[in-house]
Amino acid sequence: MKAVFLDRGSFPPEIAMAQPVGVSDWQLYHNTRADQVLERCRDADIVVTNKVCLDQAILAALPELKFIAVAATGTNNIDLDACRAGNVRVVNATGYGTASVAEHALLLMLALSRKLPAYMAANQQQQWARSDFFCDLVAPMRTLDGKVLTLVGAGTLGNAVADRARAFGMQVVLAERPHAETIRPGYCAFEAALAQGDFVSLHCPLTDQTHELINSTTLALMKPMAILINTGRGALVNEADLLAALSTGQLAGAGLDVAATEPPAADQLIWQLAARDNVLLTPHIAWAADEAMNNLITQINDKIGQYIAHHHNPGEHAAPVGL
Repeated sequence: MKAVFLDRGSFPPEIAMAQPVGVSDWQLYHNTRADQVLERCRDADIVVTNKVCLDQAILAALPELKFIAVAATGTNNIDLDACRAGNVRVVNATGYGTASVAEHALLLMLALSRKLPAYMAANQQQQWARSDFFCDLVAPMRTLDGKVLTLVGAGTLGNAVADRARAFGMQVVLAERPHAETIRPGYCAFEAALAQGDFVSLHCPLTDQTHELINSTTLALMKPMAILINTGRGALVNEADLLAALSTGQLAGAGLDVAATEPPAADQLIWQLAARDNVLLTPHIAWAADEAMNNLITQINDKIGQYIAHHHNPGEHAAPVGL
């Protein structure tokens, strides 16, 4: 059985991925351009991809393909309708990086509220050495204790962030879906939830309904001292509207781990955001603690093994895999 991993280089070399049991031809590629996908996947039974796209045209040209393992949670890079039509099984990784992403969200909150970038920049200039006092107060700071955290998306990740935020003494508000006809117990209407938050953290999936959910209209609902955190998907936020809000003082800051286009070209708006002293940008690494990456690879390997075991022994029961 032939299996290919199209973008093995999206994981560092120290994160090992053993050849799955039952795979006789195991081919690893550092990365794969769109014009290389078809040739590399030809005759493959199994394809593993993190972010390489498999669209309807590619899938139609791969009659041997039976199983796709997405080495991530999001499956936006796969044409799921075409997979269903072609009887191609798709699995993804779930829950592997909950702690990693939740900790990163809190990291961004702490770094921005304590003005960590400003203090690090001052230390690089040895500004403390020139202080008249024992300390060097470069910029005003705030605590998380007593602040309101509004969560947009209260699934596994959102709840993990909530647990950690409460440990810091924060009050957590769960935002109901926009335009919801009823408010679920424990939730607050979307607009009201945004208006309450000292921090607003995004953990909802990217869908047609949530695309650019954070825009000029929703940003106007937030407190002027609020900080936006996005460790979800870049396209949840209209970057031009966010830049305008930060530039005019409508919003105090933003901690971003994602961009609308990844990797972002040099002329993308995300770099104008990153240049601001009230923005902290990390390069889509919230998920990437070593423990999380090892969990992900183990999970994908196990799901491939389950598929192969069931494929070769269709009469035997195998644990269900798939979306």
